[in-house]
Amino acid sequence: MCKKVSRAGLIFVLLLLAMPALAWADEAKVDTGDTAFVLLSAALVMIMTLPGVALFYGGMVRRKNVLSTIMQSLFIMALVSVQWVLFGYSLAFGPDKGGLIGDLSWLGLNGVGQEPNPDYSATIPHLSFMAFQMMFAVITAALITGSFAERMRFSAFALFTLLWTTLVYDPLAHWVWGLGGWLRELGALDFAGGTVVHISSGVSGLVAALVLGRRRGYGTEPMLPHNLPLTVLGAALLWFGWFGFNAGSALSAGGLAASAFVVTNTAAAAAALSWVFAEWVRHGKPTVLGAASGLVAGLVAITPASGFVGPLPALIIGLVAGVLCYLAVSVVKAKLGYDDSLDAFGVHGVGGTWGALATGLFASKAVNPAGADGLFFGNPAQMWPQFIGVVATWAFAAVLTLIILKLIGAVLPLRVSAEEEEQGLDLTLHGEDAYSDMVLGAPMGRTAAMAAAGEPVVARAREVKA
Repeated sequence: MCKKVSRAGLIFVLLLLAMPALAWADEAKVDTGDTAFVLLSAALVMIMTLPGVALFYGGMVRRKNVLSTIMQSLFIMALVSVQWVLFGYSLAFGPDKGGLIGDLSWLGLNGVGQEPNPDYSATIPHLSFMAFQMMFAVITAALITGSFAERMRFSAFALFTLLWTTLVYDPLAHWVWGLGGWLRELGALDFAGGTVVHISSGVSGLVAALVLGRRRGYGTEPMLPHNLPLTVLGAALLWFGWFGFNAGSALSAGGLAASAFVVTNTAAAAAALSWVFAEWVRHGKPTVLGAASGLVAGLVAITPASGFVGPLPALIIGLVAGVLCYLAVSVVKAKLGYDDSLDAFGVHGVGGTWGALATGLFASKAVNPAGADGLFFGNPAQMWPQFIGVVATWAFAAVLTLIILKLIGAVLPLRVSAEEEEQGLDLTLHGEDAYSDMVLGAPMGRTAAMAAAGEPVVARAREVKA
């Protein structure tokens, strides 16, 4: 009897000792290094929107619209973050429904916890993957704002952002990255968002610019950037954050992440040089704005290819992107006459299209065995899924954006009034002035009070300055 009791006691003690081991074994599924890397990358992508895009775009608009432009990026960060947690992530990455969309199994992040989801990454918590992808959704919506800057009503903008993220971004993310997505199953390669992020935002921005119409005075009045140092600071933050955007898409701290980091920097540098030299040849002067725009064009173009190509192909992709995007911005836009305010289409639409096609040219399984060889590595067939991915993204983004804008326009005005546009959106929509002390010589907050009282602030500013 004593022996039976002692054996039972021994077994009980061994089970107790085994329980922590079982817990540790379960915990060991998560790689802490990969998790730290992906969370840091998510934070870097967040910096791309705030303050990156906010300052990059904010410096390029006129002084009277800088706060409204920054506010759009700030508001998008908040709105899309909530949408993503409630249902956006489930639509984009949830269990597949016909290759087109995820279902709502993960509504409110139900079932998205601290354990890895092996369908997307076996070494990081599912929550880490969700947070990383959330920042992609945020910046994509923010990029569109560059096309309709200085003229869209804030209420229409807020509703557009919510509907566009839900109806355009979430399905596209599922097509390309979601398990069972039809473009993923077709074999289209998009490492970090050439189609999902850049083509979709650029094309949607162009449609929005066409629907809203040109800014008043466009083509007859100077609409120069009011603060280029802000723009350069924003561009620098974009370059910095883009390492998280592309290298982080490896979802682990290893050789593929290192490769993506190097090619990202190479393409950005090459495109900055080619844009500067192109405008230098054409206009006789290299500009700071050109260098900043060029580096962003290179970052855009390398994004879909960053996990599939080596340094020399990245150099070529960047050099071509700088020239292509420069021509789109300086020649094509001028000839066609559309008002893409801050060149979201010229940089992201054109650069993203080139990058997606270039992935089919330069992809190599020597860089990423999970990818495919491209045309120049013996597999011309890879160009077909790349082409289909580009065409499908163009068509889907353009049609859905047009429908969304028409629906919104049927219930509320899309555009501010002529008087509001003349005075500036900072004052008329937000009751604030970024430079009130300098312009008015008034205490902080005086501008807002004047605007609320209906006082003609712009005219008063001119009187004080005189």
